[in-house]
Amino acid sequence: MPKPIVELKDVKRIYTLGTNKIHALNGVSVSMERGDFVTIMGSSGSGKSTMLNMIGCLDVPSSGKVLINGVNISKLDDDGLTAIRRNNIGFIFQQFNLIPTLTALENVEMPMIFNGTEPQARRIKALQLLKRAKLPAEYADHKPNELSGGQQQRVAIARALANNPPILLADEPTGNLDTKTGKSVMELLRELKESGTTVIVVTHDPKLEEYSNTTVRLQDGEVLDENS
Repeated sequence: MPKPIVELKDVKRIYTLGTNKIHALNGVSVSMERGDFVTIMGSSGSGKSTMLNMIGCLDVPSSGKVLINGVNISKLDDDGLTAIRRNNIGFIFQQFNLIPTLTALENVEMPMIFNGTEPQARRIKALQLLKRAKLPAEYADHKPNELSGGQQQRVAIARALANNPPILLADEPTGNLDTKTGKSVMELLRELKESGTTVIVVTHDPKLEEYSNTTVRLQDGEVLDENS
């Protein structure tokens, strides 16, 4: 049996605020297979953001294990976590997080610059990724403020795919989009899932659940249920 691409085993995350201890995650155990489309749902304070930080290697658990592509990140230092993120995870954010002074093409090239890809090769690949994300070619030289919200999110998706990550982690990817545009973005994420990418969407929007094959519901830092 192949190993899960993401696995949390009895994960607890405790934050100390003054004399108070906040149990953001309290014994969470879930696994996600390669090619899954997973929605992580819950109200504010349920632990969604903390779970996102764990899967995205932005934080490590207070106890328990988090395995990404078979690697236990729980004891890694910052350099180790950075390497796991760079090689395994593409991020899509609600606010797009594009660099405003760069064009769409240059934004997509940026992760490949950090990865040492040769200039001509990264330009060719960036153009291919923008096409895959369904951004019309004439917008490649536009800066973010010259693009609609949906177009910016397509650039963000193309950028997230720049280093061929097996995992795509999306934080409220339709939160700043109108209904029609949000639907088209989710259809694109579903296409990526069909091509083999593991897509994990963190959201409070129940409408996004229809795109996934598994839903994990969190409440007060615990898994309320997990449905496939």
